[in-house]
Amino acid sequence: MGPIGVLCVQRTLNRGRMHGFVTGLGAVASDLIYAVVTGWGMNFVIDFIEAHRTTIQLCGSIFLFIFSYFVFRSNPLRRLNKQSSKATPYWKDFVSSFFLTLSNVAIIFFYVALFARFNFISPEHPLVNEFIGIICIGLGAVLWWFFISWLVHRLHDRFNPRGLKAFNILLGCILVVIGIVGLITGLHDLHLNGVI
Repeated sequence: MGPIGVLCVQRTLNRGRMHGFVTGLGAVASDLIYAVVTGWGMNFVIDFIEAHRTTIQLCGSIFLFIFSYFVFRSNPLRRLNKQSSKATPYWKDFVSSFFLTLSNVAIIFFYVALFARFNFISPEHPLVNEFIGIICIGLGAVLWWFFISWLVHRLHDRFNPRGLKAFNILLGCILVVIGIVGLITGLHDLHLNGVI
């Protein structure tokens, strides 16, 4: 599922089904931006990402570090007691997953391969095929996140408070590792290009 999938599971367990689903919707919005941009100009998109890959990767890694800090600090035991904790607004879940997904520039290559494989872009009906493809991507992603949040919500009773805390720590570690790999790769690219 990737880090967004794990985040969706964590938020569903800690905050409820809608928080997990909205987290998935943030990822869908980011994915659709990549899909639309890919459909409009694959060559331009690939050239732009190749030219700015290091900057995007470094910014995304820093964002992951900041986000993982908040995951480590979150206490699921407090959230289980609804009277003692304020509800997190849905827009925060949406925005955080949107930017986490947007920082993953590798997804653009997935969409290039997807568009090429299913011939979304054809000379006869370029806009129609592209529109249908993007709608299908969006609907499929929404159904996926709905299913994940529904399934985790149904299994919520099988998780105890200690397991929720361990899950938060595990998610924080995963995000830190992904951030470290992104930072090392970005700094290595800068070193190879003679910037540092």
